[in-house]
Amino acid sequence: MCGITAALSFSLKGKTALQKIAAATACLAKRGPDGSGVFTDNNIALGHRRLSVVDTSTAASQPMTDASGRYVIVFNGEFFNYREHRENLISKGITLNNNSDTEVLLNLYILEGEKCLNKVNGFFALVIYDKQDETVFIARDRMGVKPLLIFEDDDKLVVASEMKSLLAFDIPKELDEVSLFTYLQLNYIPAPHSIFKNVRKMKAGSFIKIDLKRQQTIRTYAHAFETIYYTIPFSESLVVSDYKSAQKQLYNLMNSSVEMRMIADVPLGSFLSGGIDSSVITGIAAQKTKHLNTFSIGFKDEPLFDETRFAQLVAKKHQTNHTVFSLTNNDLFEVLYDVLDYIDEPFADSSALNVFILSKQTRKQVTVALSGDGADELFGGYNKHRAEWIMRNDANLIAGSKIASSVLKPFAGSRNSKIGNKIRQVHRFAKGAALTAPNRYWRWCSLADAFEAEKLINLKAPQFLEFQSRKTELIKSIKGTADMNDVFFTDIKLVLENDMLTKVDMMSMANSLEVRTPFLDFELVNFAFSLPSDFKIDKDIQKKIIKDTFKDLLPDELLQRGKQGFEVPLLKWFNSELKNLISNDLLSDEFIVTQNIFNV
Repeated sequence: MCGITAALSFSLKGKTALQKIAAATACLAKRGPDGSGVFTDNNIALGHRRLSVVDTSTAASQPMTDASGRYVIVFNGEFFNYREHRENLISKGITLNNNSDTEVLLNLYILEGEKCLNKVNGFFALVIYDKQDETVFIARDRMGVKPLLIFEDDDKLVVASEMKSLLAFDIPKELDEVSLFTYLQLNYIPAPHSIFKNVRKMKAGSFIKIDLKRQQTIRTYAHAFETIYYTIPFSESLVVSDYKSAQKQLYNLMNSSVEMRMIADVPLGSFLSGGIDSSVITGIAAQKTKHLNTFSIGFKDEPLFDETRFAQLVAKKHQTNHTVFSLTNNDLFEVLYDVLDYIDEPFADSSALNVFILSKQTRKQVTVALSGDGADELFGGYNKHRAEWIMRNDANLIAGSKIASSVLKPFAGSRNSKIGNKIRQVHRFAKGAALTAPNRYWRWCSLADAFEAEKLINLKAPQFLEFQSRKTELIKSIKGTADMNDVFFTDIKLVLENDMLTKVDMMSMANSLEVRTPFLDFELVNFAFSLPSDFKIDKDIQKKIIKDTFKDLLPDELLQRGKQGFEVPLLKWFNSELKNLISNDLLSDEFIVTQNIFNV
């Protein structure tokens, strides 16, 4: 796990970007505190910050050159099944100089070109340079776990793991109002767009090939378009129809995925929230090592959201070395500015504070942590999934919710109490019943609707049309049929990639911690989308096949409880510690007018 950056020049003017590679690399120090390196050639510069996980020796440092000296790679991520390919390379007479996954990947590319990506099980972003042919290969993992941002113009192309590194190349910063308008609804900015018009997020499961010699010659910049090498095999023609067989396959795939993700030359542990997903992973991992370290956070001031009792039940069942970080609201507030300083573009998932603290404390004991991310999106774990199932399958409940919402109209709802949360859910459900399936999905993914966002920022007509076009593209797979896999597929592409994975990557990397996600093994993802959705959710249960398959690993108390979230006490802060900053600075009329972005 590391941070990478690169600059490619297509003209004399573009060469100035190469001189900034050291500064751009330094911006990624927290992603890689164990080493730093740069490589420069005629029209390219590569930068790498290293977090040593597999082969911690200096022989595995990057940028890494192959034995012939022709190819150079910078690689961020993990290639979990590299050992089997390493043995195969050696059997072909290829000399390897270290025990890293990076060297194996580089040599696979030399042998097979872009087809090597089909053999890689892992998460990554990479750049490979061929000195002889002057070609550049850029790629990103299937699920978009590891980020890669791109800026390009007629003179250069620069890429980086984080925006702060990209900005070190002195690229222009032009606000994308459509991205801002989208953010005001979703609380994040969906790929491929960013907060800047000229910066895009590389598509998950894609690669780019650039011929530097050709670019130098033609000088009519042939933009670097991604080629998709992987898409989730989602269709309405489902493969697996036998539930018992599906359970057996899921069990084997999960065991293989967890085992693969426990390969490391540094201390490894597991996040353990007290929910189903992290408990399953902990249970499997505990069978494969004698002393598994597990970590959870509790909330002293918010007992409604404290799940540590359930986490401790799991830890006791599997005899893990369990550590609980018990937090006050003040502990959360104290890291607020650290989190805001690290985030590079608008991002308002407040649970990032929790992930930051969990990562910070966990990093004191281990370098790698397993996480349950992805299971809710794959197997129907969210409250909105239950709501959508009802919308598609139970007309009586829809009618009842409309009556209840009318009766409860005078009462506002909040997640901060059980009754308040139920009122909030009833109102939200009733509003959703009046919308089409795609618009309902968008509304349930959003904090605010477009009407509310329009009050804050005035879009011109062409910009609003662009927003509608982006929104349509993001939710185009929502069909509204009885099978719910269209929702799960869209969740993976929209919510998981742009909110959940972005949050975990940023907050873990801010603390130099590598987080691995067994549920997002691509073979397991492919399998999940071969299942009918009633294997995952029905009138009685959510994440059905997960609970049935791994019930022996879970305490009975976990199987009986519902989905639990956590509401960071933002309103309390807005009315106390942050009140002066917000009222007299950030939201002062003078500042807003000067800023010239928002409607006073």
